[in-house]
Amino acid sequence: MAHWIKRGLLALLVVALVAAAGAWWLLRGSLPQLEGELALRGLSAPATVQRDAHGVVTIDAASEVDAIRALGYVHAQERYFEMDLLRRTAAGELSALFGPIAVEVDQRRRMHRLRARTEQHLGSFAVDQRALLQAYTDGVNAGLGDLRARPWPYLLLRTEPERWQLADSALVGYAMYFDLQDADNTRERALWKLRPNLPPALYALLTHDGSSWDAPLFGNARGDAALPDAATLDLRALPAPDAVKPVEVPRRNEVGSNNFAVAGSRTGDGRAIVADDMHLGLRAPNLWFRARLRYADARVPGGRIDASGFTLPGLPALVVGSNGHIAWGFTNSYGDWLDWAVAPGCAGEAPKACAGLRVFEEKIAVKGEAARVLRVRETAWGPLMHDNPDGSALALRWSAHLPGGLNLGLAKLVRAQSLDEAMRYAQDVALPVQNLVVGDSTGRIGWRLLGPIPQRAAGCNGAVPLAADAAANCPPWSLRTDAAPQLIDPPGGRLWTANSRTLEGAELARIGDGGLVLGARAQQIRDDLMSKQRFDERDLLRVQLDDRAIFLARWWKLLREEAARAKGSPALAELSAASARWEGRATPESVSYRVVRAWRLAVHDRLIDGLTAPARARQGRDFELPELPQFEGVAWPLVSQRPPHLLPRRYPSWDALLEDAARQVRDDLAQQGPLAQRRWGERNTAAICHPLARALPGFAKSALCMPADELPGDVAMPRVQRQDFGASERMVVAPGREAQGIIQMPGGQSGHPLSPYWGAGHDDWVQGRPSPFLPGETQYRMTLKPQ
Repeated sequence: MAHWIKRGLLALLVVALVAAAGAWWLLRGSLPQLEGELALRGLSAPATVQRDAHGVVTIDAASEVDAIRALGYVHAQERYFEMDLLRRTAAGELSALFGPIAVEVDQRRRMHRLRARTEQHLGSFAVDQRALLQAYTDGVNAGLGDLRARPWPYLLLRTEPERWQLADSALVGYAMYFDLQDADNTRERALWKLRPNLPPALYALLTHDGSSWDAPLFGNARGDAALPDAATLDLRALPAPDAVKPVEVPRRNEVGSNNFAVAGSRTGDGRAIVADDMHLGLRAPNLWFRARLRYADARVPGGRIDASGFTLPGLPALVVGSNGHIAWGFTNSYGDWLDWAVAPGCAGEAPKACAGLRVFEEKIAVKGEAARVLRVRETAWGPLMHDNPDGSALALRWSAHLPGGLNLGLAKLVRAQSLDEAMRYAQDVALPVQNLVVGDSTGRIGWRLLGPIPQRAAGCNGAVPLAADAAANCPPWSLRTDAAPQLIDPPGGRLWTANSRTLEGAELARIGDGGLVLGARAQQIRDDLMSKQRFDERDLLRVQLDDRAIFLARWWKLLREEAARAKGSPALAELSAASARWEGRATPESVSYRVVRAWRLAVHDRLIDGLTAPARARQGRDFELPELPQFEGVAWPLVSQRPPHLLPRRYPSWDALLEDAARQVRDDLAQQGPLAQRRWGERNTAAICHPLARALPGFAKSALCMPADELPGDVAMPRVQRQDFGASERMVVAPGREAQGIIQMPGGQSGHPLSPYWGAGHDDWVQGRPSPFLPGETQYRMTLKPQ
C-alpha cells in the first residue's frame, strides 16, 4: 500500500509540474516579440521598432501610414487587453467579458448608444484620415495574431479576445469622454432640483462660483462670497429636517491636469518650454504608452517627422509631445458640454404623447448568462435619462452623442511647424474639450480651448434644463471646433491652466461652467511662475512637484487659534497639539497636513449640512446634493466671520461646530493609533494595480501592483498624487531641444507582468527624478518587413 501511495503522489506531482509548465508556457507565449524580423502585411517598406531600458518605443518608417501600422502592431502586443477595456467601457460591453457583475455599468453606458452612433457616423470620426485608421486597425490585428498565445488576462477570464474594428478606435476616444465629463450630467440636474427648494439668497450663497483662490487667464478673481445679512437670510427661521445624521458629502476626484508654459522671453536662450501633467486614475500598466515616431512626410519642410511623447493605445495618434518645432499638452476644461431639456409627456416605458419619440433595443451580451435587452428612448434632443413626477422626462444633449464630437484631427498636430500652424490645425480637432497649451521653437506660446463647442442659440441658458415652452427658441444645438477662445503671446510670457476658470464675461457665459475646480492649484502654479524671471526645464519640473500646502496654511492657523481661545474643547486641543509642527507641505511624514486637511473637510461637511437643511426638509428622499467645487469661497468667510444667523441649527455656537468637526477627526484617526503618529503617507499610500488584481488572492494580487509607496502631494497643489489618482504623466520639453527635456510616467510601459518593462520607470515618477524625454540607448531592435 505504501508503494502505491508513493507512486500516486509521484504521479500527482508530475501532473502538477506539467500543468505549471503549461501555464508558464502559455503566460510567456503572450509576451510581445522584442527583436528579430517579422512580416507585416500592408507595409510599403521595412520599418524598425527599437526599445530602450524603459521599453520606450522608437518607430522608424518610410511613411506616416507605415509608422501608424507599426504603432498599432506594438500597441496590440503590449496592451491589447487595456485597449479592449477602453472600447468596451465606452460601448457598454463589459458584461461579455466579466459576466453579470458588469451589467449595471453596461446599462448606464449603453443608454448613450455610442457603438451604434460611432458606426453610423464613422466618416465624421475618420475625416480625411481613413487610410491611417485602416492601417492602425490592420496593425493591431496583426500584432494580436502574432502572439503565440492570447494575452494573459484572457487566459484568466477563460475567453478569447475579439478582433479590432475601425469603430473601436473611436470608442477609445469616447472612453475619455466618460473619464473627463459627467456623462449623467448629475451636478446640473441636482442644482436644478435644489434651486426651487431654497430661498434665492441661500441658493446664491451655496453656489457662489469663485473664491479668493481664482487665477484665471482673463479677468480677476471672483473673491469669496459676500455673506447676506440677517434681514436677507436667517437659517434659524428656515425649516430643517428631523434627521439626526448630517448629510453625507461625497468626495470628489478633480479629474484634470496641469499645463503651463514660459515663452522665450523667460528663458536664458530664447526657447519656449511647455510642461504638462494629466491627472487621471492610475493603474498598471499606465493609460499612456511612450513612443517616438520618425518617418518621411513630403507635406512638411525637410520632408521628415520626428515626434516623441505619449500615445493612447487604441488611437492612431501622438496625444501630447514635441516634434522639434512645437510642444503641446492638455488639461481638462470643465466647460458646460451637456444640457437637459424637459420633454413633456415622455415619462414611462411607453408614453403616448412624447413628441419625436424613438425607441431602440440594445442587446447586452452577458458571459455565462442570457443576454439582457435595454430599451433606450430618445427624442430629437437626446436620450431620455430621467422620468419626472409630472409625466415629463429629462432628455440629455451631450457633445459625445453628436456627429463632429470626436475625430482624428489630433493626428495632424505632429505636422505643425509653428505656433500659428498648430492653432490652425487645432481648429479642426474634436475631442473632449481641453485647454491646449503650445510652445514653438521660436519661443512663442499660446492657449486655446481645443474641441467641439456647443452652439447654443442666443438667450438659451445651458445651466438649467430647457423648459418645454422655450424649446421653439432654443433648438437642439450643433457643434463647432473653430470658434474657441484663445490667448496668443501673453504679455508676461507665461501661461497656466489647472481645470479652474480661465475666462470671464461673455466668453465664460458662452462656454459655461461644468464644475470648474477650485483655483488653489492654478494660483500656486501662477505664483510659482511669477516668482522668477528666467526658467529652464528643471525649474518647471519643480513647479510640477510643488507639494506646498499653501491652501491649508490658514486652516492650520485657525485650528491653533481656536484651540487656544475656546474653553471646553478637548478635541480641538488634541488636534492642535498633534499638528503643532506645521511643515507646510503634503509630505508622507507630515502629521499636521493630515490632521488639518481632515478637520477642514469635516467643517465643510457641517456647513453644507446646515446650508442645505431647508431643501432636505422639503425634498426628503428626493434630495440630491450637487458637487460644490467652489465651496471654499463660502466656507472661509463663514468660519472667519461666524454670523449667528448663518450658523447651522444643529449647533448652539460656532465653537461647538468646530469642536464637533475636531471630535470626528480625532475619533476616526484614533482608531488607527496615537493621534501624533497619523502621518499623511499612512493615508496616501499608492494602490496602483492592474485592473484584474482585485480579483486575485494576496500573492498574485501583489504581483500585479506597483510598490505600495507613501506618496507626497494631494489635490489642492501642483503635485496631484493620491492612492490611485494623480499625474498620469509628467512632461517638460522645449521644442527643438528635446534632448534637455524631462519625462515621467507611473505604471510602466508593458501590460505583461513577466515583461522586462513591467513597471519600468515607475520609481522615477514616485521619486520625482528627472528622466530623459527622448528614448535612451537601444536594448532591443525588431524589423518589420512587407509581406
